[in-house]
Amino acid sequence: MNGFLAVFKRELYAFFASPIFYVVGTIFLVIAGYFFYTAVAYFSLISFQAAQNPIMGAQVNLNEMVIKPLFDDISIILLLIVPLLTMRLIAEEKKNGTLELLLTYPIRDLAVLLGKFLATLLVLLIFLSATLVYLLILSGFGEFEWGVVLAGYGGLVLLCAAFVALGLFVSALTQNQIIAAVLGFGALMMFWVIGWAGSLSGPLTGKVVKYLSILEHLDSFTKGVLDSRDIAYYLTFCAFFIFATLRYLDSQKIRS
Repeated sequence: MNGFLAVFKRELYAFFASPIFYVVGTIFLVIAGYFFYTAVAYFSLISFQAAQNPIMGAQVNLNEMVIKPLFDDISIILLLIVPLLTMRLIAEEKKNGTLELLLTYPIRDLAVLLGKFLATLLVLLIFLSATLVYLLILSGFGEFEWGVVLAGYGGLVLLCAAFVALGLFVSALTQNQIIAAVLGFGALMMFWVIGWAGSLSGPLTGKVVKYLSILEHLDSFTKGVLDSRDIAYYLTFCAFFIFATLRYLDSQKIRS
C-alpha cells in the first residue's frame, strides 16, 4: 500500500527516539517481573508443602499456578500502559498541525492509520517478547506445556491489537495527549469490566454483555485453547475501530 511503509518507519523512529518507549518498557518489564517472581515463589511454597502431603501433589501445576496468572497479570499491565503509547498517535499530529499535511500527501488515509497501528503493535510485541526470558528461565527448573505458552502469547498479541485500535480511535478525538490517555484508559476499562454486568442481566442480555467483554475472550487463550470465536472477536474489534477512526478523520476533512 502506497505510503504505508514510510508512515510505519516514521512512527517506529518516533517511538525509539522518545523516552516514553524506554520508560514504559522498563515499567512494563519490572512489574511483569515482579508478578512472575511472586507467582514462582508461591508455587515453590506450595510445592514444598505438597512434598510433605501427597494429596496436595495433584494440585501443583506450573500452567495453572504460574503461566496463566502471568498472562492475566500482563494483560492488566497492558491495560495501563497502552494508552500511554497510543495517546500521541493522532493527537500529537493534530496539535502540531501536521495531520492535515499528512492526509494531503498522496497516501491513502487507511495506509496512514495502518502504519501507526502496526508500528505501535510492534513496540508492544517487543515488550512481550522480553517476557519470554522469564519462561526460559522457568523451563530450567520445571516442566510446563509450551503449547499453552504459545496460545497465551497469541491471545496477548490479539489483546494488544484491540487495545491499540481503540487507542488510535480515541487519539483522533482530541489534540491533547493527556486527555487522549485518560479517555483511552476509560474506554479500555469499560470494555474490560462490562462482562461483570452479565450476571446481573437477563439470559440474552447477559450473553451479549459477556461477548462484548474484551477480558472474556482472553481466558481461553491463557488456558491453551484456540477458539475461532475469540479470534474473530479481536479481529472484528480492531477492524471496527480502525474503520471508525477512518470515518471520523473523513468527517473532519469535510468540515474543514
